[in-house]
Amino acid sequence: MIKFRTRLLFALIMLIFIVLIGLGLLLGQLFKGYYIDSFDGRMKQETKLVSTYIQDTGGIGHISKDRLNDFSDTLSSRITILGNKGDIIYDSGALENTSNKRHDSVLQSIFENQLEKEDEIIEVGGGYNLHYYWDEITINGETEGIIVLSTKLTEIKNAYEQIWWILTVSLGIALFVIILLGYKITTMYTKPIESATNVAIELAKGNYRARTYEDHADETGMLSSSINVLARNLQELMKSKEIQQDRLGTLIENMGSGLILIDSRGYINLVNRTYKEIFQVESNEYLEKLYYEVIDQKDICDLIEEIFMTEHKIRKQLIVPVGIERRHFEVYGVPIIGLNDVWKGILLVFHDITEIKKLEQMRKDFVANVSHELKTPITSIKGFSETLLDGAMEDKQTLEAFLTIILKESDRLQTLIQDLLDLSKMEKQGFQLSIQKIDIVAVLHEVLPILAGKALEKKIDLQFEAEQEAIFVEGDVYRLKQVFINLITNAISYTPEGGTVKVEVRERTSKIRIKVIDRGIGIERKEIPRIFERFYRVDRARSRNSGGTGLGLAIVKHLIEAHKGNIRVESKVGRGTTFIIELLKEIPK
Repeated sequence: MIKFRTRLLFALIMLIFIVLIGLGLLLGQLFKGYYIDSFDGRMKQETKLVSTYIQDTGGIGHISKDRLNDFSDTLSSRITILGNKGDIIYDSGALENTSNKRHDSVLQSIFENQLEKEDEIIEVGGGYNLHYYWDEITINGETEGIIVLSTKLTEIKNAYEQIWWILTVSLGIALFVIILLGYKITTMYTKPIESATNVAIELAKGNYRARTYEDHADETGMLSSSINVLARNLQELMKSKEIQQDRLGTLIENMGSGLILIDSRGYINLVNRTYKEIFQVESNEYLEKLYYEVIDQKDICDLIEEIFMTEHKIRKQLIVPVGIERRHFEVYGVPIIGLNDVWKGILLVFHDITEIKKLEQMRKDFVANVSHELKTPITSIKGFSETLLDGAMEDKQTLEAFLTIILKESDRLQTLIQDLLDLSKMEKQGFQLSIQKIDIVAVLHEVLPILAGKALEKKIDLQFEAEQEAIFVEGDVYRLKQVFINLITNAISYTPEGGTVKVEVRERTSKIRIKVIDRGIGIERKEIPRIFERFYRVDRARSRNSGGTGLGLAIVKHLIEAHKGNIRVESKVGRGTTFIIELLKEIPK
């Protein structure tokens, strides 16, 4: 694209060039006409002078050829005298590069009065212009002949060439000066325009940091100032827009719910990160594709179609299969309607309420289990008490047996309530441990004798193995004893008579590992994830007969997690179970 400055300068130069050429031609013609008129006047006077000289000397008969030759040389002219009959009486001789034949023809025309006296004859011969001037020679009122002067226009030609040379140089210098000044003037006035144009182009490309110079106080300066104000406003608007887009993008990508945006034609325009993580999909699988081609869940497609048809917002709870599990979602769909009721699409938000549903089910199970666990001892206590009141207390043996059962059920009820209180206390946010440096080997040496009697009743071999005599960790000694008593008690309870229960302690770089191993009935693989739930029992009859409340492992899990440790289970049905506890040597503050 030719720049505006170049086009303006070219047009200005062409205009000035044409004006200068026209001025040169006009001046040349004026100077040429002036010199020719001056030359003609001088030659006429010289012709008259020579004619007067001849008349003063007595006429043609008394002329001096030498004198006339001097006149011819002085005037640089050819002098020819014609007699009354047209004969040539005197001729100073032909001029250089002129034709005598043509000269004679002109003389004959003059003599025959074919040309008026005031006329002049211009002869072009040999590349030169010739002018002829004549006058009558009169003596005493009678014409003796005609004197003719012919001369070349060499002087005029030389002067004309000199004039043109001077005009060319002058006009050339003037043109150069005008071009230089024109360039500077056009640059001065067009540079702000070009700068403003470049800035406008950059703004159109999206570069809102571009600025132009503000050097003048005239209209171009106002234009530059206005462009800069526009650029600053656009930059601020874009910065504000980018901030809003970043905030919106961050909000959409990091919101806890899945989001999907569908346009009015049914094509998916946006899928956020949470949606992709929930449904395990990629953006390129969804974007710019029809929703019913990529969404496999029929319930979701039906919901979208319902919104398209009714144009009303809808909220539904759906069970959607994701991978190998079924998850609960509360789906909120809303139509997007712009200005003038223009339909723009649909927005769907997926709230994952699977955990809430699980918690609700756990709450229901907890209420049912608590009710059941409390009902059983209370029913026993009530039943035996009523029996005693009805007269059985008279029998001392029966009275002692019934009171023993009532005491046992009361102890069971007390243990259950204490476990519930402990579990509730652990789940509170402010629950704290009494952390101190303890010898885990010494703690286990204190726990094992407490359970040795129970193991002996079932003839179970209770073993203990430690790599070192003392292994120190940070922890709450009372709570860790509670953990080990629960785990070892469970191991003894679920191990057949004559079996083995083993406790191992191993030290690692930054942690210790405790294993409680039994050779009992084992746990089925599908039940392992649930054994830490409240009141969950693998073998309900065996667990209840052992006096357990169903809260032991839930308490164990909470206490281990409070120590920043972890617990896991390895088990095979019929071969036994291993509980593995890992505790940090130093608990992070």
